Amino acid sequence: MAEEILKRKIIVSGSVAFDRIMDYNGLFAEHFVADKIHSINLSFTVDKLSVEFGGTAGNIAYNLALLGESPEIIATAGADFGPYRSHFLLSGVDPTSIKIIEGELTASAVVLTDTADNQISAFHPGAGKYAYDTPVDTEGRALAIIAPGNTEDTTTLPAYYRRKGLRYCYDPGQQILALTPDQLKDGISGAHTLFASDYEFGLIAQKTGWAAGPILERVTNLVVTYGAEGSRVFTKDGEGKVKAVLVKDAVDPTGAGDAYRAGFIKGMLLALPLESCAKLGSVVAAYAVETHGTQTHRFTISEVAERYKKSYGEKLEIGK
Repeated sequence: MAEEILKRKIIVSGSVAFDRIMDYNGLFAEHFVADKIHSINLSFTVDKLSVEFGGTAGNIAYNLALLGESPEIIATAGADFGPYRSHFLLSGVDPTSIKIIEGELTASAVVLTDTADNQISAFHPGAGKYAYDTPVDTEGRALAIIAPGNTEDTTTLPAYYRRKGLRYCYDPGQQILALTPDQLKDGISGAHTLFASDYEFGLIAQKTGWAAGPILERVTNLVVTYGAEGSRVFTKDGEGKVKAVLVKDAVDPTGAGDAYRAGFIKGMLLALPLESCAKLGSVVAAYAVETHGTQTHRFTISEVAERYKKSYGEKLEIGK
């Protein structure tokens, strides 16, 4: 059966933003003075600057479209969204569901990365400070993922999806600090899959008081990523560790986590074993790392399957 017949609608909520990505040819740590941390005043001269299409929802949707799926983005954007809209259309993403807030600019992120892939970021929400405030149609949707974006959306969508009986993945990410412990607990409780980086998982545990055990009483799966060290998948029956795909040239780590989530979700839709979902996530993340920007990489389904086989020695039935 052709891949286009298998397209499933996936609700992706989160941010849509313009990313201003800068690369610093040095290490941040070399410029911090231990006894002056309380009064930091640093300026870095960067070697590269680019303005890219980004945001958590935008990145996840872009990768899902490359993987042959049909994402619907639940996010708000500003009056300057035109170029991004065109990019989405050319990339196979339908931007119709994105709500435009007149008189506001689309959210903007500034990401500064050093040679050890350490990052310093700043984010201005722009139109993203407005809640979506529009009914979300769940009929016929395969699943949803709640990624960092508008705080009100992040806190109301979990309960909404639970009422609708729609399976959802929860990825609080950069919003963990903005959420109250109760809000964070509510988003986690009832989620099918909780995604977090190693550092984010530490923040979740600190804020909720829940380690992996208590979390697995409330979710089906817990997925923790460790960058180049791979990822771990936890279930009530145990855990599995998956190595990361070897990257040809680590150009830019920005957006790798979003790409991983899209690959993992694709595996879920294919009903693959969880470790295979993690492997597929790692393959997609590798493509993102190898390009500058979060939505500049390209791949075909057959290329993904071939890279998966070369990386893990297993055949991947993913379609054409």
